[in-house]
Amino acid sequence: MRRISRHQNGLTVITAEMPRMASVSLGIWVGVGGRYEPARLSGVSHFIEHLLFKGTRHRTAKQISQDIEGIGGYLNAFTTEESTCFYSKARHDRFQELLDVLVDMFLNSTFDPVEIDKERNVIKEELAMYLDQPQHHVQELLNETLWPGQPLGRSLTGTVETLDAMSRSDILSFRARNYVSSSTIVAAAGNLNHEKVRKAVSRYARHFSQGSRPRYTAAADGQTEPRVRLFTKPIEQTQLALGIRTCSRHDPRRYALRLLSTILGENMSSRLFQVVREDRGLAYSICSSLSFFDDVGTLTISAGLDTDKIPEALRLIAHELKQLSSRSVSPGELRRARDYVIGQIDLSLESTENQMMWLAEQLLGYGKTIPPSEIKQRLQKVKAGEVRAAAQSFFRPERLCLALVSPLKTPRRLPRYLRL
Repeated sequence: MRRISRHQNGLTVITAEMPRMASVSLGIWVGVGGRYEPARLSGVSHFIEHLLFKGTRHRTAKQISQDIEGIGGYLNAFTTEESTCFYSKARHDRFQELLDVLVDMFLNSTFDPVEIDKERNVIKEELAMYLDQPQHHVQELLNETLWPGQPLGRSLTGTVETLDAMSRSDILSFRARNYVSSSTIVAAAGNLNHEKVRKAVSRYARHFSQGSRPRYTAAADGQTEPRVRLFTKPIEQTQLALGIRTCSRHDPRRYALRLLSTILGENMSSRLFQVVREDRGLAYSICSSLSFFDDVGTLTISAGLDTDKIPEALRLIAHELKQLSSRSVSPGELRRARDYVIGQIDLSLESTENQMMWLAEQLLGYGKTIPPSEIKQRLQKVKAGEVRAAAQSFFRPERLCLALVSPLKTPRRLPRYLRL
């Protein structure tokens, strides 16, 4: 059972009661992330995420960890383009302790100048680590290419320059403007009672600052032809990421697109895996994935392969994109994709942690929770013609961007493979 309560100041509590579970998962979410940041503060949301672990008026950083791990639980956080989440999980009878620690972090962090300087260096090391991982670096390059000069195109960790220039007052000002009750959700799932959770949260509700929900800058689309971005690096294997601009999370075509991505490359029986890896042996891994935002979305095809095999791999990828645009998928292929997606939804929601995340992501993204049963019904109704229509709409040269981290010296001949 899923229930929602809202306090007078806009703070929202949402729960999923799973009485047979031994655990409870709890998260405090704020509807602000990387795309809400001005260019000079790129990375500030992620910086704040780190700093909330560094001590409060009541707990040191070590005590924060001890108070969760000492009851058999764990604590973590993450930042995305449109939200930031601080979450924990433990045995269900430890809920109050989880809530106390998370609220303390969220409301009472001290942002000690010494800790800010230390964490600034930690994040710069994190940034360097990502740049040393071609699989991660190529995704950053792809975002920059898909959304040049825009918040969606910037790294969530920021840059060395923005991190060095960010002052304590910058961080506190951004937090004060954006960490407000109207954009904050307390989400919990597991062996719990909604009314007890609501009452527990109500003890802290008045301490959450009020304010208007923050706004982001809408993504701009000025692309007229394929774009290619190459970062030359002396590595053994080329990592490539082909991004296709699609639709927002609100577009009804997202259901057909979900099945389309599955057919294309989301599992071992997908077309790209079978053609590129199994039939030709060109890559160890190749896959597709979807990202949906409030106003736009992307489908990304990622692969790691020998540099000499790039032209053939791109030719095969382009061929599959054309096939999906020109010919409807078979009833059997559509059924298998649908059953896979529905099965993945069901398996995921067995976990209290995933249930908690589902609730908050739905509420932040849509302003309501869409029941899994409704989503599965919508997927069941998708016809082969809708899958083909989605491919025709999105698999177009002016929607394609290719990024590579590779020993390749020039991308000169690669754009021709993207002219579908």
